[in-house]
Parts: sequence; C-alpha cells; structure tokens
Amino acid sequence: MRVRVALLQINPTAGDLGGNSSLIIRGARTAQSLGADLVVTPELALMGYLPRDLLMNSGFVQRSCQTLTRMALELNNAPPLLVGIAIPNPTEIGRPLFNSAVLLKNGTVGPLFHKTLLPTYDVFDEDRYFEPARGPQILELNGRRLGISICEDLWNDRDFWRRRRYHQDPVEVLADAGADVIINLSASPFTVGKQQLREKMFAHTAEKYRLPVVWVNQVGGNDDLIFDGRSGAWDHRGRLFARAKGFAEDVVLADLSAGNGKITQDHFGPEAEIWHALVLGVRDYARKTGFTKVLLGISGGIDSALTAAIAAEAMGPENVLGVLMPSVYSSAGSVDDSVELADNLGIRTLVLPISGIMKTYDETLAGAFDGFPTDVTEENIQSRIRGNLLMALSNKFGSLLLTTGNKSELAVGYCTLYGDMNGGLAVIADLPKTMVYRVARWRNQRTPDLPGAILTKAPSAELRPGQTDQDSLPSYDLLDQILELHNEQSQSAEAIVAQGFEEQTVHRVLRLVRVAEFKRKQAAPALRVTSRAFGTGWRMPIARGE
Repeated sequence: MRVRVALLQINPTAGDLGGNSSLIIRGARTAQSLGADLVVTPELALMGYLPRDLLMNSGFVQRSCQTLTRMALELNNAPPLLVGIAIPNPTEIGRPLFNSAVLLKNGTVGPLFHKTLLPTYDVFDEDRYFEPARGPQILELNGRRLGISICEDLWNDRDFWRRRRYHQDPVEVLADAGADVIINLSASPFTVGKQQLREKMFAHTAEKYRLPVVWVNQVGGNDDLIFDGRSGAWDHRGRLFARAKGFAEDVVLADLSAGNGKITQDHFGPEAEIWHALVLGVRDYARKTGFTKVLLGISGGIDSALTAAIAAEAMGPENVLGVLMPSVYSSAGSVDDSVELADNLGIRTLVLPISGIMKTYDETLAGAFDGFPTDVTEENIQSRIRGNLLMALSNKFGSLLLTTGNKSELAVGYCTLYGDMNGGLAVIADLPKTMVYRVARWRNQRTPDLPGAILTKAPSAELRPGQTDQDSLPSYDLLDQILELHNEQSQSAEAIVAQGFEEQTVHRVLRLVRVAEFKRKQAAPALRVTSRAFGTGWRMPIARGE
C-alpha cells in the first residue's frame, strides 16, 4: 500500500506552545496539499528542543497536552500527524515524563510512542526528565507497519559503531517485531561534518535491515545550539531519495512505495557549513530573545570583521552598528580597515575614542599603583573601557551586543572579563583562530567585503605599542593543533608531546587552558559548531588540582 510521508522540518522555539503549534498546523496543511498520507514533526517539536527544565514545570507540560488536543480538533480533516511532545508518565515509578511521538488522527489524540535511548552526555541530559520506553513501538497505517523511533534510538547500531553507548538497539527490536519502515523524529544539533556521518549511518541501517528509513530533523537556533535540518529518506537499499534544505525550514514529501522524493543539493565543506550555521544562529538568537538590532566593536582585526559580516547577513546591514574605539595604540591602518569594512558591508558606524578615558583612569589610579610597573593591568583597563562603552550603547539602544572573541583565545584565557568578553552572544567563540581565517577567506571568495589587509595583517589586540598576539601565545597554527588534541580529543600532555610537540610549549598551553576555566564560566553563550564546545556540554571544574 502507498505511504507518502511528509517531513515537517520546522524551526520551533523552546516554550512557545502557541508559535510552535501554528508552525506545525501550517506545515500539516502544506503536507495535505502535497498529498501526504502521514506527516511527521521533529522531536519534542510542540515544546521546542531543548526545553530543558521547562519540563519540570507541571503547568507547562499540562498546557502542552491541552494544546495537542486543540491541534487534533483543528486538523480533524488533515492527514495523520505524528507530533513530538513530552507526555506524563502515568505510573508512580520512574521519571515523570516520556519523550514521545503522539498520533493525531480524525480529531483524536493517540496512540503514543516513546523514546527508548535517552542520551546523557555532551549537551544532552534526558535521563534527568524521561523514562525510557520498553519494547517495540509500531504504528499500522495503510497496510504498512511503521516502526516509530526518536532521535538517539537510531544511533546505536552494533555494526556501525566501534563502541556502542547502550546495550540495546531499538531499530533491531523494531525490525524483529515486523516493522517494514523506520520513522525517526529527531532534534540533532549541528556540528561540522555531522550530516555526512548521519547520511552514512542511516544508509547503513536501511541497507542492513532492508527497510526504508525516514528521518525528520529540527532546524534553527535555540540558545547555543544550532539545528541544521537536512531531513531525509533512504530506501531499503540505503539509497538517499529525499533530502530537505539545510539551515532553513522545509516540507518534503517522501514516497516510500516508489522511493521518490526531492533531494535538495547541499554543500558539506566545513567553511560553508560554519558560515550558514552561524548566520542562522545569530538570526534566531536575536529573534527568539526579542532583539531586532545588534552592535559590536570593530577593531580592524579578523575576528570582528568576520563577526560583522555574519551579523550583516543574519540581521540585515541596516540593523548592525559597528563601534570603533581607537586608543593611542591603535594604528591608522586598523581604523581605516574598520571604516572600509563597514562601508563594504553597509553597516552603520560610531567612533568613540578612548584615549581621554584612559588618561582619566591613569590619573585616578596613579596613587594606588605608585611603585608598580605598567603591565597587563593597564591593558585590561583599555579592554574594559571598551566593554563598558559597548554595554552602555547596548542598554541605551536596546541592541544585542555581539562578542567577537574566537575559541583559541577563550581556550587559553587571552581575553578580558568585563571587557572584550562583554555581550549577550559569542558568535565565533567555537571557531579556532585558524578556522576564523578559513571561513573569512571562503566568505571573501563569495563576496569580497573583508579588506585584504585584515586577512593578512598579524593578529594584535593593540593594547601596547607594536603588540602582536604571538608575543604572548605560540603561533595560532601550533596553538590550534595542541588545543585540538587536548580539548577536542581529550589527549594528555604526554600523548601530545609523544606526537612531536615541544614539551614546554605543551605544558604551558595546557596550564593556560586550566587556569582560564573561571573566565569561560562567565562567558556569553557561544554558538556551537564543533563537537566539543565551551558551552552546555563543557563541564570542567574551576578549582582543581593537576
């Protein structure tokens, strides 16, 4: 029998039951016009993923269930709809909720299908809220037995993973129970290169069990997490026959009987993926927190230049303010490069010189600092002057302040609390410095808005005469290699040295990472694009011995 499944790739907001239900209803109507037999939303789509501790609010859960009932009545004449939602556990044993998919059909709510594998690692903490399902979850529709799974349930194949996280495989259970299609509701966060892994894994699963696989993923930014969409369908031979857009909402129809559907072309290069992810992340973070305008400090350096370009594309250049705050140490080239950048991007600028403010600080602190040499203290004061001015503008104008620091700096603490770390969103804080340059060069190949001098000059905070970053740090090429091995791959100093890196440099870098933990705990939310970011999934102690 024919089963045409509509992949409802929407961009929900955590906690916005009214907005999310409208997205689902509108998508269901679109799917109906396409001739869908079944419509499937992403995981927890009605509540928005991740709802986090909103799930502990019984009133919120109750309102979610009430909203689901109203949706069922409104979609009485629409195709059956599988909606992701958290459902109360009716027993007195176990966690209070199930992570569920609920079928809305003919104005009624039910049956229910629950998630089996509950991830509790990295950014996930589902064991905090949910009780796992027991046994296979099968939906019979149009003579087909659809095996219903949710996100992690599809990520534990014994033949695909060298080491499995869980003892059981829900897909194997579904296949043994006679499922002839696997449906998966997902909210899988983006990281660079992850989509290629997903497609390889889903193709393997489909071919292994000789079953079509349908995967519906969320899209959009929620806090530090970005979801890239790219929902898809694979036939029983593992052939991809449908793929939704990347980083945008979409509705795609997958005909399981004919193996037909639309495949949206995509670009899997890391620079392109990062660019599109960060543009989406900035746009959604601003929109979902109520901001229509953003501002940032621009210094003539590569970090602020790339951040400004991302902001201009995300918000529209007319909604971006670039603030120049030159000091006595700022080179004429940096000021000129900043002005050229702003003109190229079409963003507004404001110039606030800080030399006079620096002089006032020096005079005020002269007595207290008498007998002490000039050092990093005075450099930090400059950064904090700039941070204070930016926060004042943010408050006055009601604009979101974007921080411009990169991951390499955040890793080793080459940043100033209450200075350049000020802001509501850290746009490129998950990009190593070397990747900042790569993305900037990729961007300039598309539209050459970033002045050439910015791409070639030596990185400098310009807080003292002739300063460059490499006065205080190893070269970024070397630094990023060590940080990749230690932070991303969790390798010890001994293991890194054994690969040919100079021992003293390795120990110095790792010490800087340790002692900067207190700064990272106070940093603005950082948009996540790598598999090991300084955000929700980073859980290092501040006070520790090593």
